[in-house]
Amino acid sequence: MSTPNTKNFSYAVEGDVAVITFDMEGEPVNTIAPQISQEFEALMTRAASDGSAKAIVFISGKKDTFIAGAKIDFLQTIKTAAEASGLSRQGQAGFDRLDAFEKPVVAAIHGACLGGGLEWALACDYRVATDTPKTSLGLPEVQLGLIPGAGGTQRLPALIGAQAALDLILTGRSLKAKKALKLGVVDEVVPAPILREIALKRASELASGALKVERKRGLAPAIARSKSLPEILKGLTNKEAWAELALEDNPLGRKVMFDQARKQLLKKTRGKYPAPERALEVVRVGLEKGMKAGLEAEAAAFGELVMSDVSKRLVEIFFATTALKKDNGVADAKVKPREVKKIGMLGGGLMGGGIAYVSAALQGVTVRMKDKDDAGVGRALGHVRSLFDERVKKRSLTAREAEKQLALVTATTDYSGFKQADIVIEAVFEDLELKHRMVKDIEGVCRKDVIFASNTSSIPITQIAKASSHPETVIGMHYFSPVNKMPLLEIITHKGTADWVTATCVEVGKKQGKTVIVVNDGVGFYTSRILAPYMNEAAFLLAEGADIAELDKALVDFGFPVGPITLLDEVGIDVASKVGKIMHAAFGERMIAPDTTEALVKDGRLGRKAQKGFYLYENGKKGEVDTSIYALTPSGKDRKRFDRYEMAERCALQMVNEAIRCLGEGILRSPRDGDIGAIFGLGFPPFLGGPFRYADAQGIGKILERTEHYQERLGKRFTPAPMLLDAVRSGRKFHSGS
Repeated sequence: MSTPNTKNFSYAVEGDVAVITFDMEGEPVNTIAPQISQEFEALMTRAASDGSAKAIVFISGKKDTFIAGAKIDFLQTIKTAAEASGLSRQGQAGFDRLDAFEKPVVAAIHGACLGGGLEWALACDYRVATDTPKTSLGLPEVQLGLIPGAGGTQRLPALIGAQAALDLILTGRSLKAKKALKLGVVDEVVPAPILREIALKRASELASGALKVERKRGLAPAIARSKSLPEILKGLTNKEAWAELALEDNPLGRKVMFDQARKQLLKKTRGKYPAPERALEVVRVGLEKGMKAGLEAEAAAFGELVMSDVSKRLVEIFFATTALKKDNGVADAKVKPREVKKIGMLGGGLMGGGIAYVSAALQGVTVRMKDKDDAGVGRALGHVRSLFDERVKKRSLTAREAEKQLALVTATTDYSGFKQADIVIEAVFEDLELKHRMVKDIEGVCRKDVIFASNTSSIPITQIAKASSHPETVIGMHYFSPVNKMPLLEIITHKGTADWVTATCVEVGKKQGKTVIVVNDGVGFYTSRILAPYMNEAAFLLAEGADIAELDKALVDFGFPVGPITLLDEVGIDVASKVGKIMHAAFGERMIAPDTTEALVKDGRLGRKAQKGFYLYENGKKGEVDTSIYALTPSGKDRKRFDRYEMAERCALQMVNEAIRCLGEGILRSPRDGDIGAIFGLGFPPFLGGPFRYADAQGIGKILERTEHYQERLGKRFTPAPMLLDAVRSGRKFHSGS
């Protein structure tokens, strides 16, 4: 039996079960919008009155997606907090009805079940998920500066306990099916080919009473056929679950739990991201005052957060990264990338090993690494293995899967095995002569159309390409350390780089899991160039007598993940010194740095790698500031008090001003790429939206006024970018519509 389908749903009865299939018209994935809810409500009404249907199965018609969440661009049309809260209440009401539906409802989950999709599934009586890696479940709303708005803050804690639920809600992380089963988010995990069959069977069993599901908050689900609740509970021995249950049901224990959660949360957010704090409050309201009060608190908080500046910035980042996923990196959208089956890797250090790892583990291609001697080869392969071992330890990869992927990586001390490489990436020392030799060696052993990609962080690609007989195949692929964790890949093209080469490298980066920006060639490209004046300014503050810990804290309070002095220790003080000289030579007095780093390098202070830098290190762990370092600075041992905001402003303005220069000089293709590059590559505060969004929000005139203020006080290094002056004169912003 079937009924006429709606635009986005189909309805059919199989046996005694009604199957409602969600297949959003004209879209690659299912998302939730008001019209979708109306259609689903109509079909549920139909199912309620359908005498032939004793139960319901809800399933997706998309290949690898259940429901990916709410339609984000719809949220951008909302004008007021009251309107957003109203939409939240509408969603809550729809899922309340589903939760209380008179017939059993089973959610058959394959693929992404995120945000509103998981809230939808939580309102069902039973959840079956597939065991494939493509299936993930989570409430990622905090990543957009929001909280779940359709009951998720109430149903998830009620299902799996507050502690486990808060871990998911406050971080926005997602779960694979087996972990979701262990926590009790889903009731059963099955192979994808039998998902529909099992879902139908469970729905029928629920309707007949053959299957009964008894749950106790904070405990894994107890599934039984003809078993009583006491019999089920008797077999449970999870002490942590029982402890959590006691904690949540005890007012004093609950207060301790939420106070500790808030304390840990503020350590991470530093008060810059309101959504996790509001989520914590809303969950607490539900536990203390009941679900009705919790839902009302959820709707109110959701409405306020939708209109917040932080959410607007994070949503803008979401759309920017989404747009980059569709961008081939060149002006002609029709240019197609060439297939890459094999990558050659020159240099097996931390960078080379990291690139080899993402190429094998994520891109799934064979990698041939070359290092100078057997010891180097051993270290390179050892590093790659350690990255796989880390994933096995975290259970995101099985030992068998890790060995299979690791087998894609081999290493050598010569060029054997490089002949059929489609791309060769070099990650050797920042020495132009050495890189020229690498180019010539590769062209001597590989095909004429092999792509030579340099991982240089400062040397112009144009200079590297001069050694090539085929300069059109030379390009920059600037990865960030550690490669397996840092999300950005900066691709650098010189004037002669062929479009197909750029498109191919962009595609490689995407398959390696990277967010990719393409920039034009120049000393320092984009990210290294805007980092240099930021770091220089921190060095000037240090030379003027600023306290190291206070300076770092000022920039962390501003929103950077680590302070500039900590970053210097991580990058390597000797590396920073070399890059600083390159920048000074290219850009003159504007990029001059104090002589402090030279003195530190002579003293053997190279940073963490030497266990000696600005901070003390013990067994690789960073400790307190090494105060003996002050004697090597121009201001000596005595330190001065600086206003924290002024320290942060001086450093941040240098980065913003240089980013504007890069846009004006054509290094950047767009403000969008500049924002993404600074956030994903350098840790510019995401809640501020990147240098260009930050400038727009602060006001272009104010940015100019503050830059000129410091120029008058501190000299030419604060000279405003010509494009900043032009923007103020013309009254335009960097992002149209911002």
